[in-house]
Amino acid sequence: MKASLWAAELGWAVTGCGLLHEELALQWVVSSSAVREAILQHAWFFFQLMVKSMALHLLLGQRLDTPRKLRFPGRFLDDITALVGSVGLEVITRVHKDVELAEHLNASLAFFLSDLLSLVDRGFVFSLVRAHYKQVATRLQSSPNPAALLTLRMEFTRILCSHEHYVTLNLPCCPLSPPASPSPSVSSTTSQSSTFSSQAPDPKVTSMFELSGPFRQQHFLAGLLLTELALALEPEAEGAFLLHKKAISAVHSLLCGHDTDPRYAEATVKARVAELYLPLLSIARDTLPRLHDFAEGPGQRSRLASMLDSDTEGEGDIAGTINPSVAMAIAGGPLAPGSRASISQGPPTASRAGCALSAESSRTLLACVLWVLKNTEPALLQRWATDLTLPQLGRLLDLLYLCLAAFEYKGKKAFERINSLTFKKSLDMKARLEEAILGTIGARQEMVRRSRERSPFGNPENVRWRKSVTHWKQTSDRVDKTKDEMEHEALVEGNLATEASLVVLDTLEIIVQTVMLSEARESVLGAVLKVVLYSLGSAQSALFLQHGLATQRALVSKFPELLFEEDTELCADLCLRLLRHCGSRISTIRTHASASLYLLMRQNFEIGHNFARVKMQVTMSLSSLVGTTQNFSEEHLRRSLKTILTYAEEDMGLRDSTFAEQVQDLMFNLHMILTDTVKMKEHQEDPEMLIDLMYRIARGYQGSPDLRLTWLQNMAGKHAELGNHAEAAQCMVHAAALVAEYLALLEDHRHLPVGCVSFQNISSNVLEESAISDDILSPDEEGFCSGKHFTELGLVGLLEQAAGYFTMGGLYEAVNEVYKNLIPILEAHRDYKKLAAVHGKLQEAFTKIMHQSSGWERVFGTYFRVGFYGAHFGDLDEQEFVYKEPSITKLAEISHRLEEFYTERFGDDVVEIIKDSNPVDKSKLDSQKAYIQITYVEPYFDTYELKDRVTYFDRNYGLRTFLFCTPFTPDGRAHGELPEQHKRKTLLSTDHAFPYIKTRIRVCHREETVLTPVEVAIEDMQKKTRELAFATEQDPPDAKMLQMVLQGSVGPTVNQGPLEVAQVFLAEIPEDPKLFRHHNKLRLCFKDFCKKCEDALRKNKALIGPDQKEYHRELERNYCRLREALQPLLTQRLPQLMAPTPPGLRNSLNRASFRKADL
Repeated sequence: MKASLWAAELGWAVTGCGLLHEELALQWVVSSSAVREAILQHAWFFFQLMVKSMALHLLLGQRLDTPRKLRFPGRFLDDITALVGSVGLEVITRVHKDVELAEHLNASLAFFLSDLLSLVDRGFVFSLVRAHYKQVATRLQSSPNPAALLTLRMEFTRILCSHEHYVTLNLPCCPLSPPASPSPSVSSTTSQSSTFSSQAPDPKVTSMFELSGPFRQQHFLAGLLLTELALALEPEAEGAFLLHKKAISAVHSLLCGHDTDPRYAEATVKARVAELYLPLLSIARDTLPRLHDFAEGPGQRSRLASMLDSDTEGEGDIAGTINPSVAMAIAGGPLAPGSRASISQGPPTASRAGCALSAESSRTLLACVLWVLKNTEPALLQRWATDLTLPQLGRLLDLLYLCLAAFEYKGKKAFERINSLTFKKSLDMKARLEEAILGTIGARQEMVRRSRERSPFGNPENVRWRKSVTHWKQTSDRVDKTKDEMEHEALVEGNLATEASLVVLDTLEIIVQTVMLSEARESVLGAVLKVVLYSLGSAQSALFLQHGLATQRALVSKFPELLFEEDTELCADLCLRLLRHCGSRISTIRTHASASLYLLMRQNFEIGHNFARVKMQVTMSLSSLVGTTQNFSEEHLRRSLKTILTYAEEDMGLRDSTFAEQVQDLMFNLHMILTDTVKMKEHQEDPEMLIDLMYRIARGYQGSPDLRLTWLQNMAGKHAELGNHAEAAQCMVHAAALVAEYLALLEDHRHLPVGCVSFQNISSNVLEESAISDDILSPDEEGFCSGKHFTELGLVGLLEQAAGYFTMGGLYEAVNEVYKNLIPILEAHRDYKKLAAVHGKLQEAFTKIMHQSSGWERVFGTYFRVGFYGAHFGDLDEQEFVYKEPSITKLAEISHRLEEFYTERFGDDVVEIIKDSNPVDKSKLDSQKAYIQITYVEPYFDTYELKDRVTYFDRNYGLRTFLFCTPFTPDGRAHGELPEQHKRKTLLSTDHAFPYIKTRIRVCHREETVLTPVEVAIEDMQKKTRELAFATEQDPPDAKMLQMVLQGSVGPTVNQGPLEVAQVFLAEIPEDPKLFRHHNKLRLCFKDFCKKCEDALRKNKALIGPDQKEYHRELERNYCRLREALQPLLTQRLPQLMAPTPPGLRNSLNRASFRKADL
């Protein structure tokens, strides 16, 4: 009755003999513009009315058992065809005028066709869908906004595919026939010779894994959906973000529905369903360059594909972009989606630039790939892998690598961090709302900003009211999650990570079975092993690790050449991962890891009757592990080592060999490293002691270059962590010198450094690496110097790291010296790209040196002498060190740090800081206490050294001698009157020059000099003269600084000013002839001082303005009074000048110069 009223209002005459659905279709098709507009506004109602009328007609007429083609008359079906065409045209034309109406019409039409699939002939409905696709494709090329049309068509496809009998409609049980087309797919014609099979690829299998014509004809709806996905993932697709999300979410939703549908619960049925999505594997593989890179570090995503590409030069590969069969369909096939011409033209390249997928979309797509891999029959996957070319297989392995990285378990803390970030975002939105309420930001500006951020239909993050967009938005907007919710999420993520890793492992097993007998076996298996190693190195569950370690053992057992012939890097990575799992807290993991490590040793021993390579790699791996891992379980690792030793002792097959003895030696070495680990843990909070311990361990491996290099790298990492970039750079320089010594023994190349001597300009300390000589270093010995760093490429990497650390530390002059050794190597290899980068960095370094020429912009470090006294310090008792502290560290800061640290270690009231810098008499100290004496020291240079140390950098680099002064008087006071003021100058020499590979260096030599009062006065006057000269000659001139120095020099002073010094020491000629020389020296100092005062006054007169003339005249008057007072004191004549100093008499003023002259 209501339907009749609606029709009557619209002016339709419903005859008594006509059926409602027939009349609705007819009247809709022939309706005029005004009526048509009204119908379109309520199209969903009339479509539903027609569907219900058709269903009622079949029920009442008992036609449900009638063949579908005979259920409805042909004229009604013609009306339906015309109606679908007209509504489709309305969708296309209105998408640019009334977006909301176009969305509603598109959805209503899709639901109508979906309902028709249950009522009429399905072939007829598919023809309507095909006609609609052609209609959209025709308009795409001329559309000003093709992304909007593609989005509507994607929504149309999603609704169609949501039919309850979607799987049945795709005819999953009918096998594909070989393509009958005279022009088969491009893939079939270009890969007739498979890499892993001597026979031509099976066309049936090829068609199943491609969006080929046979596939799309057989599986119509699945073909539509996957074609839309392939188009959305095209590099040049517009509106990429929304398209990616819609297309991938549509596939993901369908797969979720299949997985939970009880109709498909059986494995065989689910395998048939998975066959509908096999082309998804090729689509995802070809989209690999645009997927989000979940793996850490650059270049992870395509490392395996490039590795296999290098083994197949000139081999054709067509999988770079969209599948060629899809491209042909787009260009004009029966489904022609009608994208731009560039999609189907041009040479395919794997790395063509395009819009990258977001992390969320990439993860969802990879989840779909894993579902297909999990549920497809292994035999079918193996046949497909057999037909892949080597580069295609490499990209498949990269895809599996990325799956592991995408679903790696991050732990509960990661969820808490994400939850807190989401909460911060909500606070940001709240702040923006407050801004809008308070009027600080206008509504118009906010609307303009939001409109600019939108995709074709707006940004889904900002628009909440549009139904078609919010459908794809996550339903939960609550930001603060409870603890139970977060634990549940963590549990789900952990299970998902395990499931994903097991699927990847099963797929790797299939690939291994495929390539076992092929010629390209080694390169593929090497890539497979890298994926396995990555899975073992990531956070995994105990269940997966049992299976993963079993797979690793099978690979090494069947293909030992992967590890023991050429690639030492794989062996090193495997040893590191196995050792890490040997220290696991879970006993089953330790058992499997111990078995894997033991079989690795056994396999290596059976090949060459020793396992030198594994022995070296295991030792290096453990050294690296204990040097870089904080939460390392030393107790559990010792248990695993004991298990391995038991395996060796009870191995009946090798009882008559030396294998057990060699294993025992290795276990002993590993136990020694673990002992060092215990010490390192004790000093974890004491960076100086920790670095000292690592230094001793590295020095203990002087005869084992691989291990010394490992510990040098460990030290560099620790220094970088502490912010000691100069020391980290020194570690890398020492490592590079070590490698250079090894390479120099192999062969003499002009472009390579000749050894440590080549690095002497960077640091004089580096010569200690020359201890690695011919009698220690044997390049031919198995496992010796076999790491990746002992190559020219490794040397280049170490030098680049050293240059990087020097740059971060502001030591730009040292960067130049490093590159002097690096550039010849790059020139010999014609590596112009790196040469360009190196010269660019040199230009930056030199520019910074020019802009910071005065040196005050860079402060390289502050130095302190630290002495330890007391039995509590153990080996440090009565030891003196020079500490290098960060720039502008005050004495109070280092005193507080050391006192606080050792108080926490030894207890309260035990540690005392000695406040003065006088020599310590240990007999006067309390034996129950620990004493620390800290003194600020400055670098000291002899006169001849200053000629070469011209720049600020020169005077702060390569420091080995330090000076500190201690004032004292005969009665024990620090300061007194001028005639009794003495000074003790202490020179400290260190074992090595700063900067070194550690921040504190032991004092190896100490020399003290006591200055008499007149010598102290001479030094003070020389210092004042130097200050005047510096202030006068400063460029650009600084008037304020000059006036401050002048005021302190000529101003009237009461406490030990220049005039008082002259009156004390020059008023009377000394009675002792030995002091004549000092008397004369002080007179000359005062004459020089007066000359510098005159120069400073002239300079000040030229700089001052009119307002300071009176102040300048006052300075001149003070100077005149000073000069008049000094005149009689400076004009006295000595009765005789002292003869040259006898050899036995010390001259404390020019000690170094006289010593040099005597030599």
